[in-house]
Amino acid sequence: MVRLRHRRRPAHGGGMGPVNVLEEWVRTAAAELGLNPADVDHRTVLDVARDVAHNVVRPGAPVTAYLMGLAVGRGADPADVAQRLTALAVNWPSENAASEGAAGAGGAVDSAGRSA
Repeated sequence: MVRLRHRRRPAHGGGMGPVNVLEEWVRTAAAELGLNPADVDHRTVLDVARDVAHNVVRPGAPVTAYLMGLAVGRGADPADVAQRLTALAVNWPSENAASEGAAGAGGAVDSAGRSA
């Protein structure tokens, strides 16, 4: 049995689902920060966050989103930042691969999957 950490909340008002809530949140948060909501590509941010969460470590997802914002805020191209971080995450060595490689070579492995 798989248990979710958080219970899903019922959709609010007239069938407004999660995507609509996210879009409303982005519009509201952007306005609060004096940003144009049209400049916020939340789908790309979510895609990169997903890749980091699945290939690196879950807490890395929001930190990476913050790093993306810093880089773009300092003038980096958003598409380039997303591509580079996605490539980094997808090519990140997994704990399983690291521990299998070291174990197969007869080496000891520490709790982070590094050769000891």
